[in-house]
Order: sequence, then structure tokens, then C-alpha cells
Amino acid sequence: MAISLQRVLARACDIEANEVRATLASFGLVLILMGSYYILRPVRDAMASDWTDAEVSWLWTLTFISSTIAVSLYGAAVAHTSIRRLVPAVYGLFAASFGLFYLGTQSPVDQVLLDKAFYVWTSLFSLFHISVFWSFMADTFSRPQATRLFGFIGAGASIGAIAGPAMAALLVGGIGTDPLLLVAAGLVALAPPLVIWLQQLKRSDLHNETHSAGAAAFDNIGGGALAGFSEFLQSNYLLVIGLFLFLYTSIGSFVYFGQKNLLEVYDIETRSQILAGMDLAVNVFTVVVGAFATGRIATRFGLPFTLASVPVLMFAGMLVLATMPVVAVVVVVQVVRRMGTYAISRPAREMLFTAVDRETRYKAKPVIDIVIYRGGDMLNAWAFTALTQGLGLGLGSVALVGAGVAALWAATGVYLGRRFNTMQAAENAANSAAEVK
Repeated sequence: MAISLQRVLARACDIEANEVRATLASFGLVLILMGSYYILRPVRDAMASDWTDAEVSWLWTLTFISSTIAVSLYGAAVAHTSIRRLVPAVYGLFAASFGLFYLGTQSPVDQVLLDKAFYVWTSLFSLFHISVFWSFMADTFSRPQATRLFGFIGAGASIGAIAGPAMAALLVGGIGTDPLLLVAAGLVALAPPLVIWLQQLKRSDLHNETHSAGAAAFDNIGGGALAGFSEFLQSNYLLVIGLFLFLYTSIGSFVYFGQKNLLEVYDIETRSQILAGMDLAVNVFTVVVGAFATGRIATRFGLPFTLASVPVLMFAGMLVLATMPVVAVVVVVQVVRRMGTYAISRPAREMLFTAVDRETRYKAKPVIDIVIYRGGDMLNAWAFTALTQGLGLGLGSVALVGAGVAALWAATGVYLGRRFNTMQAAENAANSAAEVK
């Protein structure tokens, strides 16, 4: 059975017989995690159209604060707690929390307050669950295995991101939005058993008890809860990566608020169906582009072009939105932005971290991925609110501001790509000199 599965999987990746079960389990784990999030996403985003820009800005501020606290606590846990216990506990906590939120919808508590708490908590989950997943993958597979298998495993995220909104769009008309929380909770509850099984497969199938990214290196990484923050602030390279992500959140925030305001004329079920349909379109295009185009773009045109390509598309999209601020245009811009991010910008951005050491990846990368991301959300939410409610600008005028941000984003991408190439050239030269000696 394993041999036949290996032959099938070999069409997608270079896999060995002893790696089949662990690879498929990892594929399934990220699939259910992303599927659960994408069931919750349209429910969360549909709520926002009932709130003012200022209310959403405050929620994004709370999300940033919560994310900073969560990353600090997780950093302390990584330094002092076994991954064998920590990873299943994280997913078990999220599963239980969504079950509790469903019970809250059936109780006489203040539903507006509950909805806002759910909005913040799901926004935290959206980044945290995938960050924990990839840390766990680095703890499970050796570097040579990761090189061969992570691309295939990552495709599970795209499949889950397709299945989740498809399920949400299918179910919401029949059961409503509240029971979707139970569906998502049930999916996340499958994660801890899969994690425990993968920990067993690491020893029985992969034989990776002592590899370089193994438990000894990861569980005892040491340091304080805020070590990642100090590493981030002391590195110019990481600071520019943080700026690149911040500018991405600027465009995302502007498009998100424009989408929110244009959808306010629809009821919550219609909003959920529109948003779920957008999620489905984004992830279908992501699978196609990621599978057939991203690698070719990066190989043929280089990292500077790859990092700048989506910002340039957004520059054009924001100009179109400035002239035609209507639902159809904002939907297209949002779909292109997110598809380009998942299929092109995100993989390219992850390449930048191959130029730093493992300690930086474990400590500083979550600061960029979660805290800088949510901090950007918060600041850009208030910037949008200031432009609309403070200065009274319409969506068209705000889109022109967004076009300027997109241009700066593109320039930052070109700089990072060139800096990465310079660092890689210097490393290759040093390796060549060492070989001569």
C-alpha cells in the first residue's frame, strides 16, 4: 500500500516510502486547519459591515494588543515547554474556544459584545494557527526532507482554503451562520490527535529523533519571552522585511474597509455568501498560479521582480478603484490582491528567511508574521478612519492614497530582492573560498 501511494505521490514530489504516512498526515493537518479558518472567515467579516470604521479600528487595535501578548506568551512557552505538549494544547484551546463561542450565541449574553470578541479571537487564530503549524513541521522533518516535501504539504493549505469557503457557502443558507462555529470547532479538534500521531511517525517512520531541527534544538532554544522583538529591532534586513509586510497590510486594510462599506447594503447571509465566494475564487486561482507559475516567475525573472509584481498590480488596481468605486471593482481588486499574496508574494517573502539563521526564524519571524502584521492592521485601520470620517474623503480619493502606498511597496520589494541576492552572492563566495582552502 505504501509503495503504491509513494508512486502516486512521486508525480507531485520526490518522496520516499518511509515518508508517505508523515507527509500525508501533515498535508491533512494543514488542510483541516485552513479549512476551519476559512469557514470562520466569512462569518467574521460579515459582522464588520454592521459596525462603523471607528469600531472596526478599535477591534483591530485590540487584535494587535492580543497578538503581541500571545506571541510573547508563545515565545516563553517555546523556550521552556516541550513541543510535544505545547502544539496539541494550542489547537485544543482553539477548538474549545469556538465551541464556547457557539454556546454564547445560544445564551442571553450581549450578542454585539460577543460578536466583537469573536472577531478579535478569530483574527488572532488566523495567523497563529499557521505559524505554529510550520514551526511544528520544522521540528518533524529534516532539512533535506523539508526541501523535497514542504511544497506538497503546503498545497494542503490551499486545498483547505478552497474546501472551507465552499462548505461555508453551501451550509450558511440552510443552517445559518452560528452553527458554522461548531463545524469549525470540530475540524480544529482533529488537529491534536494528528499532531500526536505525527510525533510518533517522526520516530517510527522518519527516524528524525536527532536531526538538526529536532526536539533538542527546538524545545531548549532558550531566551526570554521578548527575545524575538530585540532581534527584529537590531537587524536592518528584518526591519525592511517588516516594512514590506506593513505596506502590504496598508493596501489590505484600505481594500478591506472599502469592501466592508460597499457591502453594508446587503443582509448578513448575502454578505457571507459573497465573501465565501470570494474566498473560493481566491484559493482556486492560488492553487493554479502557485502550482504552475510562481516557481517559473521566481526562477526566470528573479526575486526582485517576484516581490514587486503584486504591488505593481495593486497600484493599477487602486487607480481603477479610484475611478470606479463600486462593489464589482473592489471584489476583483480584493481577489487579485489575496491570490497574488498567497501564490506569489508570500512564498517569495518566505524565501527571504533562508538568508537568516534558525534562531532568528524561530524568535523574530513570529514577531514579523503576527505582531507587525496586526500592528499594521491597527495603524492602517485608523489611517483609513481618519481619511474617511476625519477628512471626509470618499473611497475613490482613498484609493488614490492606496496607489501611492502600493508604489512604495513595490520599491521595497525590489530593494529586498536585491539585498537578498547580494547576501546570497557573498555567502556563495565565502563557501567557495572555504573549499579552496
